[in-house]
Amino acid sequence: QVQLVESGGGLVQAGGSLRLSCVASGNIFRIGTMGWYRQAPGKQRELVASITSGSITTYTDSVRGRFTISRDNAKNTVYLQMNTLKPEDTAVYYCNMKIFSNDYWGQGTQVTVSS
Repeated sequence: QVQLVESGGGLVQAGGSLRLSCVASGNIFRIGTMGWYRQAPGKQRELVASITSGSITTYTDSVRGRFTISRDNAKNTVYLQMNTLKPEDTAVYYCNMKIFSNDYWGQGTQVTVSS
C-alpha cells in the first residue's frame, strides 16, 4: 500500500509564495515521474508541472518561470515552489507519483490566492 500526503497549501495574497510538499510512504522501491496537478472549481484537472526520475521538468505555460518543481528521492518527496502567485492559481493541488507502473494521488491541498 502506498500513500501520498501533501502539505503547504493555504491562503496568500497575490504576488506571494507558497511551497507544496508531497511525501510518499509504504511499499516503495523506486518512484518514476512525479507531478503536480490542480483543479479549480468548474474546471478539469490539469497538469501543472512534472519531473522525471532523471530530473527532466515540464511546466504548463501559465506557470513557467513562476513555479519550480523538484524532488528528493531519498525522502520520496516532491516539492512545488510557487512564486508570484496570481488569483487564477487558486485551486486544489494534487500530487501524483508513478510507482510500479501505477498512478498514486494525494488527497489534495487547497491554494487560495486573494487579489
